[in-house]
Amino acid sequence: MAFAMLDAPRAARSLLTASAVRERAAKMLALGLDDKLTAFTVDPDRLPAAADVVVSVIRDNYPSLAIPFHARWRHFAAAGRDLGREFLATIADPAERGRAAYDLAIVSVLLDAGAGMGWRYRDAATGSELSKSEGLAVASLRMLEAGAFASDGRSPRADAARLKSISAQDIATGFQVGEANPLVGLEGRAQLLSRLGSVAEADPAFARGGNARPGGLFDLLAGSAEDGAVPATGILAAVLSHLGPIWPSRVTLGGIPLGDCWHHPLMRSGDATDGLVPFHKLSQWLSYSLIEPLEWSGLTVTHVDGLTGLPEYRNGGLFVDMGVIALRDAAAAAAPNTVEGALVVEWRALTVALLDRIAPLVRERLGLSAEAFPLARVLEGGTWSAGRRLARERRADGGSPIRVVSDGTVF
Repeated sequence: MAFAMLDAPRAARSLLTASAVRERAAKMLALGLDDKLTAFTVDPDRLPAAADVVVSVIRDNYPSLAIPFHARWRHFAAAGRDLGREFLATIADPAERGRAAYDLAIVSVLLDAGAGMGWRYRDAATGSELSKSEGLAVASLRMLEAGAFASDGRSPRADAARLKSISAQDIATGFQVGEANPLVGLEGRAQLLSRLGSVAEADPAFARGGNARPGGLFDLLAGSAEDGAVPATGILAAVLSHLGPIWPSRVTLGGIPLGDCWHHPLMRSGDATDGLVPFHKLSQWLSYSLIEPLEWSGLTVTHVDGLTGLPEYRNGGLFVDMGVIALRDAAAAAAPNTVEGALVVEWRALTVALLDRIAPLVRERLGLSAEAFPLARVLEGGTWSAGRRLARERRADGGSPIRVVSDGTVF
């Protein structure tokens, strides 16, 4: 027991990696293929049909197969305009442009949990009515542009001191929330931004460009480049190291908070990490979204496939709707499933592992290599879009096939 306690911090750090997410997810899939999971069965024979649907969606959305990476930047679009790039084009200094891009990406990703089916954002500048991820993205962009995240209340940036004091009412105002326009997880979103402010203010890594701000992470990563390159896994490592403390206190090991990591009784490892399944979904979504600003600044980001697929309800819904995985108890789909429950942990882990399985099938059908078509393009092209299309076809509200109770900090 003493050895296990001494080894716990090192064991905890081993779970704060994309490779740990991938390894535990593969173990969950192996349990599913052996018919040992508590909530799901797995039918791998349905995976080729799912790949066919993904390829059909890719060809519809991107006939030229020129697919960008799956990232938050895809969601700053309205009325045929790329509002994110328009905003950045107003900033002349390259370093400040990089910091502003990171301010926007980090704040917007942290606000990008499921909005609920009833919420809409009306963008006055474009006349667009947006929902879901696109609505959340444009709403966060407009708040940043208006100075809602800046200490002076007018500059288009995010300052740690202002984020610390952000309230649910501030978010509600910026996101046009009201009785007729409810947003799920409002308090959780505000608390997450407040913790982001506290963490950024206390960590010198965020003050490299002047005042403490999330955008300071751009200077940190750009400064870590070797021969003009930064590995995507290094981006995730920085996100988990410097932003990890913002997540609500859940599972800890050796005194280290593990963030988006949950218990499952069948996950055996034989060490201090026994029973633990990491995901780091929002951290990986953020890492994907921090790649392009580095590339826009002239750096190269390598090892993008070191990150995993994202365990959220669009990717996960694809596999449910295509029958690749099925609930043992169909009635459980409508139950208030919590993120820490075995059902959701199984679903998310199976999603990660099956994304690794479907990616080569998609590439084979498109005649593309893994180098030309990394997982980040499969997701964008792709599995996320296919999951959304199937949801719209099969459910009146276009929502998830499985109900999940979220506080705005996981899904």
